Order: sequence, then C-alpha cells, then structure tokens
Amino acid sequence: MTTLSPILKQATPVVVDHALGSWIYGTDGRSYLDFTTGIGVTSTGHCHPRVVAAAQEQVGKIVHAQYTTVMHKPLLELTDKLGNYLPAGLDSVFYATTGAEAVEAAVRLARMATDRPNIIAFHGGFHGRTVAAASLTTAGTRFRSGFAPLMSGVHIAPFPYAYRYGWDVDTAVDFALRELDHILQTVSSPSDTAAFLIEPALGDGGYLPTPPCFLDGLRERATAHGIALVIDEVQAGVGRTGKFWGHQHSNATPDILITAKGIASGFPISAIAASTETMSKAWPGSQGGTYGGNAVSAAAAVATLDVIEDEQLVENARERGEQLAAGLRELKEQYPRIGDVRGLGLMQGVEFTAADGTPDGAAALAVQQAGVDEDLLLLTCGGYGNVVRVIPALTVTPDEIDQGLARFGAALKAGLH
Repeated sequence: MTTLSPILKQATPVVVDHALGSWIYGTDGRSYLDFTTGIGVTSTGHCHPRVVAAAQEQVGKIVHAQYTTVMHKPLLELTDKLGNYLPAGLDSVFYATTGAEAVEAAVRLARMATDRPNIIAFHGGFHGRTVAAASLTTAGTRFRSGFAPLMSGVHIAPFPYAYRYGWDVDTAVDFALRELDHILQTVSSPSDTAAFLIEPALGDGGYLPTPPCFLDGLRERATAHGIALVIDEVQAGVGRTGKFWGHQHSNATPDILITAKGIASGFPISAIAASTETMSKAWPGSQGGTYGGNAVSAAAAVATLDVIEDEQLVENARERGEQLAAGLRELKEQYPRIGDVRGLGLMQGVEFTAADGTPDGAAALAVQQAGVDEDLLLLTCGGYGNVVRVIPALTVTPDEIDQGLARFGAALKAGLH
C-alpha cells in the first residue's frame, strides 16, 4: 500500500470534506473555524463564489497556456490590475508558481542587476525550502539542515526581536542597525552586497512585525550603497496586515517585491515586481518556468483582487485585527505562560514562555492541539515552536472573531491545565 511520506506531519487530524468562508467541514461531521487559512493563503476565505466562478470559467477555456510560449488574457489582466497596488516605480512583473521560486528569482535578479554576489538576510526570516531559499532562511534549523552545503554568499544579520532580547523596540532597532553596519564594515562590504532581503513581518520565524523604523533604516542604507532592498511579502502581503502590503506600515519602499500565498485565494501563483530598468538587467534565459503564471491561477488572482477591493477586505483585516488583538491581550492577562501577543491586522502571534522566561514550545503545541478539540484550527511557528499563529481569512466577521477568541480561551484552559 502506498502512503504519504512519513516525514509529512499534519498539524491537525482533520480530513476535509468541503469548506466555505472561515469554515472547514470535516469527514467526521464536525465544522471547524479555520484560523490557519492554509498558512495565510485563502485570503478571501474558502471557495469564495467569485473566485470559484472565475476559475471554473477559465478551466473551460484553457488550463495550461505556458506564458513564454503563448500569452493568455488572465495574465495580462492580472498584470494590469497589480499595477494598481504595486509601489510606484515597480512596473515590471515576473510570474512563477511558489513563494520559494519567486524568492530565488528575486535573488538572481538582484545579483544580476547589481553585479554583486552577496545577500544579507535577517535572523528569523523564512523564505522557502529549496536550496537557495533555505540558505536565506533562519526561522528554524529544520528548514536548512541535512543537505549542506547551502548557497554561498549569504550573510545573516540580527533582527530587532525586542521581546527575545528583553529590550524596548527602539533599543532593539538601534542594536540591529548597528550590527548591520558592522557586517557591512567587516563581513560583506557594500560593494559586494547585492541585496537586503527581509519580511515586513516574520512568518515562520514567530509572527513578529518588523519595526517600521528598522525598514526605514534598511531603505536608507540600501539607497546610500546601491544595494537592492528586497521585501518578501509572501505571507504578509495582499491585505493580511491591514495594509495591502506589509511594508506600507513604514515609509520604506522595495526595489524588488515578492508576492504569493494570498494573491490567488489558494491557487498556486507567485510573482516578483521591480522597475523595468532593474528587470531588464536580468540575463536572457534567467526567467522562465513551465507552470509560472498559470491561466487558471491568474484568473483566480484577478477575481481575488476584485473581491478584496469590492468587499473592502484590507479595511476589514485592520478592524478585525484590532478586535482579535484586543481579545488576545485580555487572554494574556489571564495566563502568565503567554509571554507576548503581537501582530499586524489578521497576522497575530501568541508567544508562550516558561516561568524562567525561556521559550515554551510544549505549551504552544498543547494549546494548538487543544484548539482542535474546540473546533478551532491553529498553527505554531517560531524557532522554538513556541508561538501560536492566528491567521483568519480577510473575510472573517466580528462574530467569527468572537467565536475564535472564546474557543482559543477554552483551548488555553485545557492545554495549560
């Protein structure tokens, strides 16, 4: 009998029959409030009628129109529509299929455009599991161990993780920027540094917002030294943080932007955006891929962007995020093992620590598993697995947030007994 790889571990025992909006309906007859959204992918909820209709219509026309062989209308429409949301000057787009693939395309472009070899990434970042992407990932050793050697030319700088250091945010930012300057002086000179690569909020690294002043500091240094600022919006983008892009909480703008996950409500598509001048510096043949910019995924992405705009989902993410954060902070006051609650919009993290202040992964896992018994689906993250991430769909209602908070409270009571 053939089975899935034994290394693939499900976070929950749920087998899905069907799903709609914020709800997953299991083959066990139970309905689960889904605060995982496929790791931040089903931005418009499960099976939004308009996204489903767009995909169904496209399937009847053409499924696979390889876009360096023949062009198709959904990709042209998506490219035009993305222009309404991309930062000024980022007017050229390359499409791929996965976030990791887009990260590698961004790194390749940055190196070609600057004619420099090195990439500086930041501690706790997650950028994918392929060799180059894993080389840039420090969200946990499980993503990068066991298949060395990794890609060369990567240097890791401190991230301003104020809670971990026991500092206020300004102190953490000052420290991280000083250490970055030290790296530029002692490890990778600006003339050898192609790019800074950072998430506007750490994903698998612990759902930790990047302080706006830190992003601004990176932008200043990138501009001063001719370094490309690459912002990985795979998890934080497309409305998740209460802004369309996560970096918009700062004044910084990227030279290269990476997007995937929520852009197509569950259909696989990713992209990088840059200025035409920068994109034109990519070497011939360096961009391509069999499935990149798939026609059905592109049609779903167009519908997703329309739904986000028409239903004002970015604003809903901000409002429901404030409601969710307030509720989580109230629960923190009741449970001392919750060390920190933080996040932006509908990207909230609950960090568990032991009495001595050390990371408590066992507590986070116990609460996450207890959530399943309360018909609430959650995920853990962080380098020590001690953060529960709460990721509702952008369509989530006030009542669903209240239900989720009540169920999370019950899971805390059961998991931390």
